[in-house]
Amino acid sequence: MSQNQLRYEKRTSDLSFRSSERNNKTTFLRCSPHLHREIELVCFFGGRAVAYADSVRCELEPGDIFIAFPNQIHYYDTLGPEQYYLFIVNPETMPELADQFNLALPHSPVIKGAANHPRIKETIEALYHACKNADTTPFGATMRQGYLLALFSELLAQMPLSRLHLGDSNALRAIVSFCTQNFTENLSLSLLEERLHLNKYYISHLFSGKLGLRFNDYINSLRVSEACRYLLNTDYSITDISEKVGFNTLRTFNRAFIKQMGIPPTEYRKNDLRNQKDVGGLQIPSSQN
Repeated sequence: MSQNQLRYEKRTSDLSFRSSERNNKTTFLRCSPHLHREIELVCFFGGRAVAYADSVRCELEPGDIFIAFPNQIHYYDTLGPEQYYLFIVNPETMPELADQFNLALPHSPVIKGAANHPRIKETIEALYHACKNADTTPFGATMRQGYLLALFSELLAQMPLSRLHLGDSNALRAIVSFCTQNFTENLSLSLLEERLHLNKYYISHLFSGKLGLRFNDYINSLRVSEACRYLLNTDYSITDISEKVGFNTLRTFNRAFIKQMGIPPTEYRKNDLRNQKDVGGLQIPSSQN
């Protein structure tokens, strides 16, 4: 894996999903190395593919389930026609399990044959259909949340975990995990140096060399993504949201928001309200990797 290929994905949706069949076209798992603050779950039903989590290579076979934990570098190679469901989930939407995902790593990212288990298979199918129909089914969002919690509870029970520790292979993930849990605070490279016992120039090099991002731009991207959730799901004022996500001034917030989203936060909120009025219910955008 060339580090120049690695990218950090910024997402504003708490849940994205897709299948191998999308709009009557086949979509493949293949993608370049990336990481994000969400959990990525692949339920593999047919064909062959190779999945990578950090330095671990896993051949996927029908019935396997692959999970990339938050801020874990992962990617896929396609070996032929595939059948799969893919879900990308913000761990904070499942507070009961968030610590398991944010503070640990699995011994293996693959659970062999798990999708063939009748109860798990039934939950996967129910989750996928709840995601597709969440905006048209009464209590659809609540059903989706319940299926997510049930599915991940089943899967975590089958995944031995190790607590996250600092080391050459995990340094970037440890740094990013710390940032995703504390981005509303007044973060700086000096603070990370003190808390994580890593040289601040080494931390800066990891961001620029591995992710192609400046540290401040990365922190702002986390804050803007959280601000989007507040804008869509609450009636907090723009000023209150700016403070809640960690910006010192409203001007800095507006500038960072426009840089990431292309429009001011006020316009972002108005556009979403118009979209919801047109189609009704909860919006869950699908997303390619």
